[in-house]
Amino acid sequence: MLPELHTSIPGPRSLEAAARLRRYESRNVTYMDPEFPIFWDRAEGTNVWDVDGNRFLDWTSAFGVAGLGHTNPAVREALLTQAGKLFHGMGDVHPTPLKAELCARLSGLTFERWGAGVGKTLLGNSGFEAVEAALKTALLFSGKPGVIAFHGAYHGLGYGALEVAGTPYFREPFRSQLKEFATLLPFPRNASQLESLQAELEEAIAAGQIGAILAEPVQGRGGEIVPPDGFLQLLRQFADRHGILLVLDEIYTGLNRTGALFACEHSGVIPDVICLGKGLTSGFPLSACVGRAEVMDAWPQSNGEALHTSTFLGNPLGCAMALASLEQHARPEMAAHVKARGEQLLEALGGLHSPHIVELRGLGLLVGLELDLDGADANQLVKRALRDGLIFLQSGPAGNILAFTPPFAISDEEIAFTVGKLREYLS
Repeated sequence: MLPELHTSIPGPRSLEAAARLRRYESRNVTYMDPEFPIFWDRAEGTNVWDVDGNRFLDWTSAFGVAGLGHTNPAVREALLTQAGKLFHGMGDVHPTPLKAELCARLSGLTFERWGAGVGKTLLGNSGFEAVEAALKTALLFSGKPGVIAFHGAYHGLGYGALEVAGTPYFREPFRSQLKEFATLLPFPRNASQLESLQAELEEAIAAGQIGAILAEPVQGRGGEIVPPDGFLQLLRQFADRHGILLVLDEIYTGLNRTGALFACEHSGVIPDVICLGKGLTSGFPLSACVGRAEVMDAWPQSNGEALHTSTFLGNPLGCAMALASLEQHARPEMAAHVKARGEQLLEALGGLHSPHIVELRGLGLLVGLELDLDGADANQLVKRALRDGLIFLQSGPAGNILAFTPPFAISDEEIAFTVGKLREYLS
């Protein structure tokens, strides 16, 4: 459904909510501007309505969460059914059967499906918790604290995740409280950089104490950067050669976002640990760190006090939503659909001709349009699009990349409409 064109955004109710939030929320969190933000009221499919009744086309999937569409009917029904019975269990003491069912389902869709045996899971609430669970797992398994990560990476903002973050903006204010265990290497964009990476990996590993390599198969928030063919294969080879765990952060790229159930499947690479979130539940805070059984069994048997847990671990509402989401993600036609939609989006965007366009890149429905604008000018473009009923996010360290991560049901008409508006903006 195409958005209605708007000229007065945000409306009075959004402005009222913004004033209240500005008064009571930490000022660091929500970006406030006379034209930003709108306050969401409801959503369905690819569309969002704000509190003033304005309708928008969402090109963000709400940070990549709503790939299956906002308020997906099957997921909504699972939530409502579970909410009628039980909101909360005791995740690591007296859990619900849903937790066991979800862990089994995740094993079936990952390591069992890949022919690598059983996978075992640590559930969390947010994506960064899955990453930090993986970091802890790597230390317990290898006895080595060092981790190789990549510049431009975004793994969340918890303290462990911050140390492996490749974006200085998030890490530097807190550096004095961080233990430096990460070695950051360049994320390759082409074949020649991939060749250079081999020497850099050798040097980092020769320095000793490296227990894991952590990477995104495609960098998401770092700028929708698709590495050259052979990147994950290279990491797998180095990990195998040196007895190091390969941990893949598929919080953004997993669950069909790139046109495969998991982005590592484009390369035929099986990680030792995979981190999942965002689209896992289609809208509830739940994440998962899933690893090969022999790796995850580095954790000791619980003696009644878990080393790694949380109050809401395995929340039944989230587990029910995750199971309903995974049922849809597991259908082979879903990946094929996203692949086809992504190719069409790239083709349509490729028809834009503007001196402001530096590069168009992407995989599936994870696409970035890099512009020669600075972050402030790109922000003005995002605001102009909002006035026309289009919700976008900026991406990349400089904020000069327009990200396209829409719900998978994005239509031909919606793509054509959006590209037409971008043609106006970039002329």
